[in-house]
Amino acid sequence: MAASNQDFQFFKKVPTVGSEAAPVVSDATFDQSGATPEINVHEGVPKSVGFWASARHKLFKDRLAMFWTVILILIVMVALIGPKIQHYDPNLIRVDSRNIGLSAAHWLGTDRLGRDLFTRLCLGVQVSLLVAILSTILAIGFGTIYGMTMAFFGGWVDEVMMRIIEVFNSLPSLLITMLLMIVLGDGVWTMLFALAVTSWSSSARQARGLVMQLRGLDYVTAAVMLDTPLWRIMTRHLVPNMMSILILDIGQSIPQNIFGEASLSFLGMGIQAPNTSLGILIFKWSGSDVAAPHAALCADSSVGCNCFCFQHCRGRLAGCA
Repeated sequence: MAASNQDFQFFKKVPTVGSEAAPVVSDATFDQSGATPEINVHEGVPKSVGFWASARHKLFKDRLAMFWTVILILIVMVALIGPKIQHYDPNLIRVDSRNIGLSAAHWLGTDRLGRDLFTRLCLGVQVSLLVAILSTILAIGFGTIYGMTMAFFGGWVDEVMMRIIEVFNSLPSLLITMLLMIVLGDGVWTMLFALAVTSWSSSARQARGLVMQLRGLDYVTAAVMLDTPLWRIMTRHLVPNMMSILILDIGQSIPQNIFGEASLSFLGMGIQAPNTSLGILIFKWSGSDVAAPHAALCADSSVGCNCFCFQHCRGRLAGCA
């Protein structure tokens, strides 16, 4: 039996509930044949935004975070593009160009072997950032997975893995670094590995504590009951909730590794010639290799500027996450 227009007149008398944006239904909404009206029930509901999209939106709105991020990008770009602009081999010895001061051809001058200082500084920044960033990623990545595994399984697995961490923490990091450099050599990759080995345990303990707080939540329990693979639980449910802490950890570890590499190389226990790093440049340019005093100041400033930018950027980026 077809519905008549009189059957739907009561819709006109229903007052608007809530705000003025509430949809009003009248007899014009219905077809004469009595078909079901089409109403958009999702109208006015905000669209769900993912984790990374939300973090990116907050980052772009934070001017101070963007400022320090731009400074870091500029440092990396100068270190990468600088040698290509100058077109000098950083290790090429030119006897006819020794101890040249500031000039259009040599922006920072040359050393006593005729090597361009600006090109060597760019190469030193590249090596130091490479060692610091990769060692941080390796240490925090391994430490986070290690700590998450401890907390997720618990029991005797947690006990055994915690004893291993305590053994690493009881050993002096400087002694481990020196032994690794002696056994494996004094190259860049050995320095990277040594810094990662001496710093992963703190990340593991931190990840363990965070996962022990998160594993009892409903969505993690539901994922376990649905037989979700462990790697997916970690990447989908646990890591996003740990991101702000991980960013703080990364932002703190990179400056520490930059300073650690520079200190060890300066003392002769890190990267050695013919390799180049900021620590080696500070040691060489502070002595008799360079006649101009501004060279050592530039190398020192590079270490300080990199550490300063990472330290100030980490807090802002963690807030965006």
